[in-house]
Amino acid sequence: MIGSAGRPEGTARPEKTDCTARCQPGFGTAKAWVVDLDLEKFFDRVNHDRLMRAIARRVTDKRVLRLIGAFLKVGVMENGLVSPAEEGTPQGGPLSPLLSNIVLDELDRELERRKHRFVRYADDCNIYVRSRGAGQRVMTNVTRFLTRRLKLKVNEAKSAVARPVERKFLGFSFSNNKEPKRRIAPKTLLRCKQKIRELTRRTRGISLEQMLKELTAYLRGWKGYFGFCQTPSLLKALEEWIRRRLRSMIWKQWKRGKQRYAQLRHLGIGRDLAACTAGSPHGPWHLANSPALSSALPIAYFASLGLPRLFDGDA
Repeated sequence: MIGSAGRPEGTARPEKTDCTARCQPGFGTAKAWVVDLDLEKFFDRVNHDRLMRAIARRVTDKRVLRLIGAFLKVGVMENGLVSPAEEGTPQGGPLSPLLSNIVLDELDRELERRKHRFVRYADDCNIYVRSRGAGQRVMTNVTRFLTRRLKLKVNEAKSAVARPVERKFLGFSFSNNKEPKRRIAPKTLLRCKQKIRELTRRTRGISLEQMLKELTAYLRGWKGYFGFCQTPSLLKALEEWIRRRLRSMIWKQWKRGKQRYAQLRHLGIGRDLAACTAGSPHGPWHLANSPALSSALPIAYFASLGLPRLFDGDA
């Protein structure tokens, strides 16, 4: 899943988060430009004959080869009809990431032969160079290699030669510090918030407990990957936004002034503050950050319902 110049042959390839960490060392040195390659419809374009020949060089068991061949030719169902697959690997299939590495191992070897510093995970590849001019030459040469040798197409619209801080890799971008830090890419954060909005829609018609159960499962998986970032302030801000959204949703569920007052009193809020908040003309999003709701529904309240922390620094 990863390749870099100087990797001893036969050594294990690191996990996805390791790939992102491997991007950083060159940023503060002379290697301050990146050739960011995006392969167009990679999983749809893999040539079956080339792939099977590459696999046959590593696997001698004909039964395994037949199974892989059947996996590749399983086809795609559209409108109830199955179309046979002439090329490509099933995107999302359990074997596809492994097969992608077999296909692109030839690219790794070529980049190592040229002594490039690079990192690759599946079809995402970054090559680090010393100047924009060098990057343009590498982009041209590698594109030619991919097209002629591997029969793959580079997506010119999504590929670029740029400063590393201007690009993202595997959902991360990088700060412009002297010692660059991993941060969550803006588009990644937007997708996360959109998913949280979908999970916490009041109109879903499910209980708060069920909603938090689904949200917790999503956040644990998300944190397991993106908690690897080096900008904890962003995680802290996201965590605060999530709690504010949940308070806003709960406030809407309480509906009327009398119920809101009773709930606030039940959660330990004084009479005057509870009455002032329950009768406030402000909307749920504004009140979700009010002293009353922040005290009634603190971090400990959501923790008691199983909501995980994204930022583990302070309480």
